[in-house]
Amino acid sequence: MIDSNGNLGEKWRGKSFEPFHAVYGGNVKIVLKLHALGAVILFGAMTVLCGCKSVPELTKDQALTLIQTKYDQTTAEPINITVGDRGMQQGVFAKYWFETKRYPLGYWGDFTITPDGKKLFKLASGGDVIQWRPDSPTDKNFVIVITTLAANHLKARNVGDIQTSGDLRTAAFSEDINLDGIAEPLQNIAHNPGNKLSTKRVATFALNNGAWTVQSIQ
Repeated sequence: MIDSNGNLGEKWRGKSFEPFHAVYGGNVKIVLKLHALGAVILFGAMTVLCGCKSVPELTKDQALTLIQTKYDQTTAEPINITVGDRGMQQGVFAKYWFETKRYPLGYWGDFTITPDGKKLFKLASGGDVIQWRPDSPTDKNFVIVITTLAANHLKARNVGDIQTSGDLRTAAFSEDINLDGIAEPLQNIAHNPGNKLSTKRVATFALNNGAWTVQSIQ
């Protein structure tokens, strides 16, 4: 022991002492190794939990491009146009058809498709004569259907917010009948009541080899 003068007692004189790091160094190294091992295990667990995969972002613009690409890859189709009383008048004015027979009722008639009309459309019912047969002079429900000879792809627009559903993404959008290339008088008839030119749809997207693709459209 150390006496009051700061000297070692007789018992401890001549003895050598190990430095601190020599006595405790082994234990310190073990503790450090254990801490390092724990950090590695924790990092591995976090990697497993997060899946370690980065999911690419899907923006509205990207979704619109994917939908339109899918539409453009499908077969273009002709357009069915419903023609009511107003449309019949527009067709006469555009010289797409003309009246060839009027019946005693006064509101029944036969209209023959003109050569100009035959270049643009055909009757969905076949033939080249429109048999106009409304129930009364004020019947607004009677219609006929013509089908364009030109075929177009559908158009997508107004994609809404991208929604997450598990591993999938969904987005609402508007699907439009594409009237590009259709003669203006026919377009005017197509905008009359009875024709549905736009429909709300929902597209579902899935990852394929790390890239978003259109899985379905409903």
